[in-house]
Amino acid sequence: MSRRKPLRIRTLFLLLYLLFAMLPIYWMVNMSFKTNAGILSSFSLLPQNFTWANYVTIFTDPSWYNGYINSLIYVALNTVISLTVALPAAYAFSRYQFLGDKHVFFWLLTNRMTPPAVFLLPFFQLYSTLGMMDTYWAVALAHLVFNVPLAVWILEGFMSGIPREIDETAYIDGYSFPRFFLTVFLPLIKAGVGVAAFFCFMFSWVELLLARTLTSVNAKPIVATMTRTVSASGMDWATLAAAGTLTIIPGAIVIWFVRHYIAKGFAMGRV
Repeated sequence: MSRRKPLRIRTLFLLLYLLFAMLPIYWMVNMSFKTNAGILSSFSLLPQNFTWANYVTIFTDPSWYNGYINSLIYVALNTVISLTVALPAAYAFSRYQFLGDKHVFFWLLTNRMTPPAVFLLPFFQLYSTLGMMDTYWAVALAHLVFNVPLAVWILEGFMSGIPREIDETAYIDGYSFPRFFLTVFLPLIKAGVGVAAFFCFMFSWVELLLARTLTSVNAKPIVATMTRTVSASGMDWATLAAAGTLTIIPGAIVIWFVRHYIAKGFAMGRV
């Protein structure tokens, strides 16, 4: 009996935590199937006048569904570029010592600590000069300032856990560096790549300030489109809830595919 009691207590706390974590999501989904009048007039756990109208609005209005497509494009670009740049950089920090290596590593992390508003004006002037405003590349490249340092920090921790003898053995066997890195080393740190990809995706997906300022029409992301629900007539709560529900889906899919890697990252103490 003494063992069952702690188990029941842990189970109870776990259920309470899940309830606390899922309640906002459930309430947003619940609101997405209501009308604005139904949201503001009564408090109900289930939609009293169930409607798909909010989702129909999003899937039939080009400004809404194009926002999702635009976000997915520049987020995918940013994630791929971030990992491509961060992998060799993290390997250099992990395997070599050079003058000022610790200072450079710390400088990378300070970029991640800096608010996006600090870089807003330089990016705006640079992209205006180069004619890159309102493009996918504008947002994807701007987010590199924050995602590359994070990816380098995560990947360096995973790479440092791989013995150096593996590198030396591969070179003795006649492997070139590209062949060794792609066929031997990269599979050993695939968990770290998954974790880094997850965090790069999530930051770029939810970031609003840079994405909204650097785009206007052609590459306007969903996070900026959602601000349309605020008008002089009031807040369109129902459409906003439906849009918010749909924005959860890409993140949930990414979490599903990298869930084991994220757990391993936490176990290694690097995430």
